Amino acid sequence: MGCCSCFGLFRRFRRRRGKVGIKHNQSQVPLLDEDREDEDGSSNGDVTDTFFSGDDSEVPIRARSSEEILKLREENDLICRKFPVKETNKVVRMEDENGNKMVNEYVREYRIGSGSYGKVVLYRSSVDGKHYAIKAFHKSHLQKLRVAPAETAMMDVLREVLIMKMLEHPNIVNLIEVIDDPESDHFYMVLEYVEGKWVCEGSGPPCGLGEETARKYMRDIVSGLRYLHAHNIVHGDIKPDNLLVTRHGTVKIGDFSVSQAIEDDNDELRRSPGTPVFTAPECCLGLTYNGKAADTWAVGVTLYCMILGQYPFLGDTLQDTYDRIVNNPLELPDNLNPQIRNLLEGLLCKDPNNRMTLGDVAEHSWIVGDDGPIPEYLCWCKRKSLEGEDLYCNNILS
Repeated sequence: MGCCSCFGLFRRFRRRRGKVGIKHNQSQVPLLDEDREDEDGSSNGDVTDTFFSGDDSEVPIRARSSEEILKLREENDLICRKFPVKETNKVVRMEDENGNKMVNEYVREYRIGSGSYGKVVLYRSSVDGKHYAIKAFHKSHLQKLRVAPAETAMMDVLREVLIMKMLEHPNIVNLIEVIDDPESDHFYMVLEYVEGKWVCEGSGPPCGLGEETARKYMRDIVSGLRYLHAHNIVHGDIKPDNLLVTRHGTVKIGDFSVSQAIEDDNDELRRSPGTPVFTAPECCLGLTYNGKAADTWAVGVTLYCMILGQYPFLGDTLQDTYDRIVNNPLELPDNLNPQIRNLLEGLLCKDPNNRMTLGDVAEHSWIVGDDGPIPEYLCWCKRKSLEGEDLYCNNILS
């Protein structure tokens, strides 16, 4: 169930998973930062479920797609943010007096990276003077780019927008504005600008961090991810590249391009998560897996990178990496802090049914440290719910 009843509207029956074998793919695709397509042609997190009626006949129930779930939430005003995302339907591209390119009020400064399907550029607002990271896309390109037989990249981007429009949390990158002009091929996501990452420069593994820094970062990651899961969102691509760090040392989760919305507590998904080396064993083994447990495994791989500066299961090919994830035991140094060892063993447990949950992580002795348990975030939809209960009680009493 979500953090309040508004995000737990829909319930459906879970089908039993059959025996499956390892997915075989001998291609030499990048293992660290390449989104994988689902090999059975599935286009989203949908599965087809069945239930038995009183006459014992099977009636197929088509699972709602993420897009359908999100649109239902939007139509019912089930949005966990105090102020809605600004939506602009006009693109004005021009130059300022210094010859700098502009998009509406935003003045271009320089490119700062690449997203899943477009570039990310630093802009400064001519209105408030603040910096923003803007993801820029060409709609015509996204509509032609197929990420699965029944899905285009444009569908991924629109789903990312729908998800980010619903959420607001101090450990999640905030979506400020969406610019989508029907008369233009350009599409923009205006995001809060977060200054940096903790990964090393280059294409190698992330640098190991000190325990205190790693603990602080983990507390932020767990806080943000618990919020997502409470609001029935599976991130699907937790990894250092998607964990941004502010100048004050706060970690914010970004890049929701492969994220999925789920119905109530049923998080059974089909589409493979984003990055192979962070993929949970069960995601390598068949058609369906539980999204929240897969996210939690990725948190474990991220912690391993933070502490040890390398990946726990990385082969020379995609298939080799999958084989190691599924079959190789977790190797940890003998001199590792026993508390961290216990936490990593719990997070990187290959059986998702025995894997540590985020709730367990939040209460783990190493995470708690001298700071105490991770405080519960009172989000906007929960505040509204509590205010509604107070108003109801006051009306009854009066």
